[in-house]
Amino acid sequence: MIFITAKFPVKPEHADAWPEISRAFTQATNAEEGCVFFEWSRSLEEPNTYVLIEAFRDDEAGGLHVQSEHFQEATRTLPAYLSETPDVINVNVDGWSKLGEMAVE
Repeated sequence: MIFITAKFPVKPEHADAWPEISRAFTQATNAEEGCVFFEWSRSLEEPNTYVLIEAFRDDEAGGLHVQSEHFQEATRTLPAYLSETPDVINVNVDGWSKLGEMAVE
């Protein structure tokens, strides 16, 4: 599984509207066959920053994602709403495991 986390620093004047601005891209990505999840969270410490966590089934699914029309459209339109280039971490992992330190009995 490909696991990606990216921090999107959104211009302050667009921060509250970011969920709507990115909605079409988010919905189209979540509809991809190889998408495991594609979810946004807003930082509690940096309110103009949104954190994207996403995962794709494998390298093939990730490749299809970046070749998709909605990804290409996002790379053309979303940077206009950002204050700087997003930071990203991209790794291959085996999948989810349980957080033993927080085990629910």
